[in-house]
Amino acid sequence: MIVDSMKTKRNIIGLALGSGSARGWGHIGVLHALSESGIKPDIVCGTSVGALVGAAYLCNQLDMLEDLVRSLHVRDIVRYLDIKLVEGGGFVQGKRLMDFLHKHISIRLIEELPGVFGTVATDLNSGRETWFTKGSLLDAVRASIALPGIFTPVKLDDKWLVDGGLVNPVPVSLCRAMGAQVVIAVNLNGDIVGKHLRKSRGKSLKRKEASTERKLLEKLSASLKERATSIMPQPSGTPGLFDVLASSINIMQDRITRSRMAGDPPDVMLAPRLGQIGLLEFDRASEAIEEGRACVKRMLPALKDALRLKEF
Repeated sequence: MIVDSMKTKRNIIGLALGSGSARGWGHIGVLHALSESGIKPDIVCGTSVGALVGAAYLCNQLDMLEDLVRSLHVRDIVRYLDIKLVEGGGFVQGKRLMDFLHKHISIRLIEELPGVFGTVATDLNSGRETWFTKGSLLDAVRASIALPGIFTPVKLDDKWLVDGGLVNPVPVSLCRAMGAQVVIAVNLNGDIVGKHLRKSRGKSLKRKEASTERKLLEKLSASLKERATSIMPQPSGTPGLFDVLASSINIMQDRITRSRMAGDPPDVMLAPRLGQIGLLEFDRASEAIEEGRACVKRMLPALKDALRLKEF
């Protein structure tokens, strides 16, 4: 669906919610703060966790999602992510997460949403981006969040699809293609490079201080448990499995985002300061949400200028 500016009688506002895994809870704060400032996007496009939060927003389930993620503990994350060793290109099948979304999101088709919505996934065979602007809402979200090496890929229309962050981390281009005249982009990956190559803190590191990634890893399987010390960072400071994975994804998304933004910059860039939150630290939602709100407040003058808020 493409929005007609003649019907809105003002510039069509698009909101591009970027990828960022656990940092994505910051989108919740951004959406609340935009609403409180009188800014309602006509078009919402999301990549990866941005697709998930965007879908919840348009289904009027943002408050439900916020209540859930603010209460998350590591044990809850493990339960929702159904972590196990499977043959399928990832540790997480995602069935429990999708069952939860199916229960709480009653709208089944993108076309039935009260606003215009699109998501981005990556075709694993061709390397091209795939846009979902109609059809199954949950399939579109599941494909977009299929983070390589973590979530298993999704097969739709004879294509194996993975996380859209591989090709379009902040979907400004999709917003414009769907009719947006003014695009607000939310980039969660602006200050993350190098943040997850943690330096060794020696034997004094307490168990309660262990990262969420370490705790999740311990849940994988007996075989991985036995090898945990060789997978995680060593006293010498050698990066562990999740350090390498997180930093590689961070570098990739940062570089792709910079390249895409240079060619198709948004009208307003919101960049919450969330580099301290790790790839799988979904239990730090409150911190991310509050920073999302704060980011909008910091950028309110730029938003007003770009959107000419006298219309609101």
